[in-house]
Amino acid sequence: MSQTREIVWQGLWKNNPGIVQLLGLCPLLAVTNTLTNAMGLGLATLVVLVSSNVLVSLLRRGIPSEIRIPVYVMIIAALVTCVQLLVNAYAYGLYLSLGIFLPLIVTNCVIIGRAEAFASKNPVGAAAMDGLMMGLGFMLVLMLLGGARELVGQGTLFDGADQLLGDWAQVLRIQVMELKSPFLLALLPPGAFIGMGLLIAAKNAMNDKVEARFKPTSDAAEKVERVRVTQ
Repeated sequence: MSQTREIVWQGLWKNNPGIVQLLGLCPLLAVTNTLTNAMGLGLATLVVLVSSNVLVSLLRRGIPSEIRIPVYVMIIAALVTCVQLLVNAYAYGLYLSLGIFLPLIVTNCVIIGRAEAFASKNPVGAAAMDGLMMGLGFMLVLMLLGGARELVGQGTLFDGADQLLGDWAQVLRIQVMELKSPFLLALLPPGAFIGMGLLIAAKNAMNDKVEARFKPTSDAAEKVERVRVTQ
């Protein structure tokens, strides 16, 4: 239980890949102009992250250490291809919106980092939980940034949700405020950098209070290794 709690704590807050490790910044900043795009990319990344962690953990004893990184990349590439084909088949509008950033999940340092730092050293259950929590942490950052940019930029939330969830999801679109014209600063890349900076600042401001309340107290809790990968 202590290890599970530590994994949840690390993935969602303490070692969040989006606003602490600052991994996967290219897709994070590029496609978060709407909440729908952010959710789509976040879900795709989550599925690949959990699946790759499970497979790497299952195969960890049979992979020679000398070629482990190429093998991890091949596993991740195969999973990303499967996810890309599924999105293309069942959410074609979202597939067009995400563009090149969907196949580029292969190069996301969050995924290769967790495979190397955690999944290759731990059993399947712990690896799956680590992938789930890291993926959820990354997706939450995507959704917060995407929702904020969409709200400020065009006054809506869940615009284009039907591209992800089907025609019925058109009812999810919320017009929060009427804008005479889109606020382009929020929708373009500079707005993504500003929004990301504000998220990091807010996280740092909340850090002490949240850590005091939720940080695991057991000294025996196994620490989740932080990945230091530059991107």
